[in-house]
This record gives sequence, C-alpha cells and structure tokens, in this order.
Amino acid sequence: MLQGPYGSLGDREKPLIRLPFTDFAVGTVLLALTGLIACIVISLMIHFDESTYTHCQVPNYLPSISASISLVPERYIWRFCIGLHSAPRFLVAAVYFCFYRGRFAKSFPDLALSGLALITAIVENVGLLLLTYVSSTETYSVHKNGFITFIASSLLHMLITCRLWQVIKKFSLNPEELVSFRWKVRLFVFNVSCCLIAAYFFRRHNKYCEPGIFHRVANPSQSFLLKDSSSLGLDI
Repeated sequence: MLQGPYGSLGDREKPLIRLPFTDFAVGTVLLALTGLIACIVISLMIHFDESTYTHCQVPNYLPSISASISLVPERYIWRFCIGLHSAPRFLVAAVYFCFYRGRFAKSFPDLALSGLALITAIVENVGLLLLTYVSSTETYSVHKNGFITFIASSLLHMLITCRLWQVIKKFSLNPEELVSFRWKVRLFVFNVSCCLIAAYFFRRHNKYCEPGIFHRVANPSQSFLLKDSSSLGLDI
C-alpha cells in the first residue's frame, strides 16, 4: 500500500494504491521465471552451439542456466528481470519480519530466529544479484560463489521459515495460513531434493567425461560453458 500527498490531514490516511500481497508476490516471482524462460528460449534459437558446447564433443540438448544468462542479449534480459525482481524481495523480507515480530514479541528464541530469517533472506537476495550481475564469462569464481551463497542462504531461510510457521501453527492459524504453511514445507522438500540431485550431477560430470546428460566441462577459453548445479534450476 502506497500513500501520497492529499489536501487534508484526513485524506493522508487513505491509501493511494492498494495491492493484494498475493498478487504482489506472484508478480515478483513471474519476473524471474519469465526472464529465465526467455533466456533459455533465445539461447536455443540463436546461440544453440555456444550454449551447449562441451569440450568432450558429446551431444548436449539444453543449455545450462549459467550459459543461458551469460550470452548477449540474454544477459541483459536476465539482469533487467532480476533487477526488478530483487527490489520487492527486500520489501517482502521486511514485511515477514514485522509479521514474525508481532507474533513472537514475548518469545525471545523465536524472535531471534525471526531476525535470522531476515538476515538469510537479505543474503539470499544479495547472492542472486551477485551471480546475476557478475556472469561466468566475466569472473567465474565470483559467479560461482554468488550461486553458492544464494543456494545455501535460500535453503537455510526456508528451513527457518518452516520452523517459525510450525510454532505459529500450534497457537493460531487460519485456513489461509495453514495452506501457506503446507506449501512452504512442500517447496522446502522439493528444493532440497533438487539441490541434492544437482550436487550429484555436478560431481559426476566433473569426475567423469561420459556421453549423456552429465556433460558440461568448461574449455579454458569458454568458462561460461561450465555447467554448474544452477543448470537444474533456481529457489524464489
């Protein structure tokens, strides 16, 4: 809800714009999803060879995310979408912290956990911005560390969130909040599963040079083609 200048003092208390939180959250998520799909489609259409190249010279049918967002114009599309996507995420993190602070005002351990949830949400968003604006073609080590920071803080934030909502569920939970809690748990399990699978593929393609879906080892002159675990998806 945004407020702007009005003629009288009473008018100043009226909302200028009212936007449902659900619509705000869905719109924020769609920014990243739309950018990702656009980058992959463009890579397949005009940069197929560059985005699927492997030094082992084996077939590779889809580009990794890192490869897709490192080419031009995909790089700029991705940065534009993530730039718009990230600003609301900082706001959402603050809104959730205010919500938790109201619920756990008399419980210091849970209140401290709420603060940790805020910190991990901020670190997660910073990691996403880092891996976005420093592509693997520019400085691969920075891009990789940004990705690791993003994944680690994302999973920790989701774990803390599930714990906090489990506490909330014991005392007061309306039907809408119950649905939200269940989806949070499901998404956490889904994301952990994806990360474990990604870690397996990442380790295997580095250890073996074999035909199939495990390939994506970088040529020294083409570091942006390195397939990392981000090729299996990102956590919003």
